[in-house]
Amino acid sequence: MTDTICNRTFDDISLGDTATLQRTLTQADISTFAVLSGDANPSHVDEEFARSTPFHQVVAHGMWSGMLLSNLLGTELPGPGTVYVDQSLSFEHPVVLGDTVTASVTAREKFADSHQIRFDCRVVNQRGETVASGHALVQAPTQKICRPRTRLPQLHLVDPGQRLLALVSRAHEGCKGLKPMRVAVVHPVNEISIQGAIDAAQAGLIEPVWVGPEARIRAAADAAGIDLSPWQLLSTEHSHAAAALAVELARSGKVGALMKGALHTDELMHAAFDAQTGLRTARRASHVFVIDAPAADRLLFITDAAINIDPDLDTKRDIAQNAIELAQALGIATPRMAILAAVETVNASMPATLHAAALCKMADRGQITGAILDGPLAFDNAMSLAAAKTKGIDSPVAGLADILLTPDLESGNMLAKQLEYLGGATIAGLVIGTRVPIILTSRADGVEARLASCALAVLQRQALLKAAGQIDGAHD
Repeated sequence: MTDTICNRTFDDISLGDTATLQRTLTQADISTFAVLSGDANPSHVDEEFARSTPFHQVVAHGMWSGMLLSNLLGTELPGPGTVYVDQSLSFEHPVVLGDTVTASVTAREKFADSHQIRFDCRVVNQRGETVASGHALVQAPTQKICRPRTRLPQLHLVDPGQRLLALVSRAHEGCKGLKPMRVAVVHPVNEISIQGAIDAAQAGLIEPVWVGPEARIRAAADAAGIDLSPWQLLSTEHSHAAAALAVELARSGKVGALMKGALHTDELMHAAFDAQTGLRTARRASHVFVIDAPAADRLLFITDAAINIDPDLDTKRDIAQNAIELAQALGIATPRMAILAAVETVNASMPATLHAAALCKMADRGQITGAILDGPLAFDNAMSLAAAKTKGIDSPVAGLADILLTPDLESGNMLAKQLEYLGGATIAGLVIGTRVPIILTSRADGVEARLASCALAVLQRQALLKAAGQIDGAHD
């Protein structure tokens, strides 16, 4: 393709002049067509449905053929300055995913008084079958135009949150025939806290138990038109009491998880981490963000971004093991963990690099199991194999990291929120290392994040019980 685009004027064009364009239909083309047109015909966008039809993933060939012919007329013959006047096409065969079609326009009739030209139009597939045929009438340019070819923007189609929604579907499948896990929803005094739990209940994942001030919970539900009657409500005086009661329910085995409502994280965690009445285990609890980022080809795990402010080496060992076990519960048999720092070399004046080196050696000695670790790695090296190669880094993790272990809470929290608010990522979150998982979302998170976080809890709980031999691939 040249860097310059030139037209052919009315006087330059002779009858019989032809231009052609060849294109192979890809899945990206089908998706782009559906998005631009708003056409949600399942023959185009639903692969399972399309397989049940005579044609697999058929695009609306009228629009597809018309776009190719418009491209030819507007950029090749006559080219820049052309104005469409009329078009008539007949469509004889569909265009199917993987078809290679050739579009052609041929000057058939010229009208000197109006500078209009009628073109024969034809589109054929790789089997020689005519896909579309007809004619187009255009107003041809009368002045020569040559100009730099406009650089078109790159188009990246993303379907936000689809990988997390797949986890919701997986959790739902594992729940068939079983009672949903009872979850204490702590202080759900606003619509979003209630709706997120109800969505998870309607998906068959959980049975919510509302814990908090009854009057405020019911007022929030009534304002949103939500019926709470199918589920138990345990009234408390205030949010502190709600957190304490929810933890007590978990300790006594009456609920299998906690879910944060409209209260501050510190308030819930204070009750959960109480040395006498809380949910502590021998392992340090930590938080994991599970992130569906459009620019990544896989789910990413960022830890710890909500619980441990400035973790020491022993705490980071537990943070690492917690994240590894969650990744395994979500189906990643041997996750790759990048231990992040600002640089990829060990520097005695940068504690994060020392911790990274020590954690890798702990993995070598079996103190951390189930994953491939490497570090220190800067973020670019962890995510980009090309960046790692440029810096001469030979690593089984570089460019392939599933888990990003950050130096401290501040860096982890900022990284996760940057991916969410600048990178368009969808985020779910879970606290693990406690007696029961704690579904911990930001008060600013939407219903989708809360639903996905419930799925994390169900899958993590399911994996723990399966490992203990209490169930066979299901949860209580």
